[in-house]
Amino acid sequence: MMLSGSSALPAPMSDSRLAQIAVVLFEPQDPVNIAGTVRAMKNMGVSALRLVRPVKYDPVRLEGIAHDTWEIINAIKTYDDFDAAVADCVRLVGFTARRRRAKWEIIDPKAAAEDALGHVEHGRVGLVFGREDSGLPNEILDRVHAAVNIPTTEHASLNLAQAVLIALYELHLAAGDATRKLRGPRKEAPPPTTDLYERYFNELYQSLDAIQFFKTRFPEHIMRSMRAITFRAAPDDRELSLLRAISLEILRFLERTGRVERTLPEHVSPRPPRHVTGRDTSGRRED
Repeated sequence: MMLSGSSALPAPMSDSRLAQIAVVLFEPQDPVNIAGTVRAMKNMGVSALRLVRPVKYDPVRLEGIAHDTWEIINAIKTYDDFDAAVADCVRLVGFTARRRRAKWEIIDPKAAAEDALGHVEHGRVGLVFGREDSGLPNEILDRVHAAVNIPTTEHASLNLAQAVLIALYELHLAAGDATRKLRGPRKEAPPPTTDLYERYFNELYQSLDAIQFFKTRFPEHIMRSMRAITFRAAPDDRELSLLRAISLEILRFLERTGRVERTLPEHVSPRPPRHVTGRDTSGRRED
């Protein structure tokens, strides 16, 4: 849920691919770092800043630190929920100093810039940064499609605004390279939104639970691996809708045959894959 924010920012660089980039700060604890982020954004040509449960801040104080940035400060959007903050994003890139045992895609800032610019023609791309004291928690890292490590010495303790500046600097350089040829769209269908991904993972969990797949396994570990597999596969909107339909049909079959009680709410009505026709995917029980 968005708590506050002004109307959409009139993009001064509407012809720039950076207009589709959103910086997302998860629970920033210091207004100085918010101001430092705003300053980095102004210098590197990025305009959209989203804050998830931030520390209380004074916009006038932010502008006092990051001079001549009112157009960015006035357009800051604040949310009390991370999923709401990124629901419209087609790609999420999370910055973390930690390496994890899960087989996530780990890239450096330069590769992250190329990755982001390769998706902006399809929609909004979110660059996600965590708290100053602990970075991004596992539940947020679970939602990003690629994780970024900024190369450092063994002392991996960058200031939040510094990390944002490094990320946006690489974006600025990549977007300004007139000799660089962008890849064409890989698939006909658009990429799925973050919201569609989360619907799928929830329905996949329900179907696996219904067939007792978790009986001798840890659900959290299995679902984390399934997230990693899905994000590496990079399904398009149509492909992810097909996977959703498979998970839902497992549950419906078990319900129709009396093996389990109804698990899906009556309002569940996923969009069927475009190549599937003549089948009832409304989620209503058959008579």
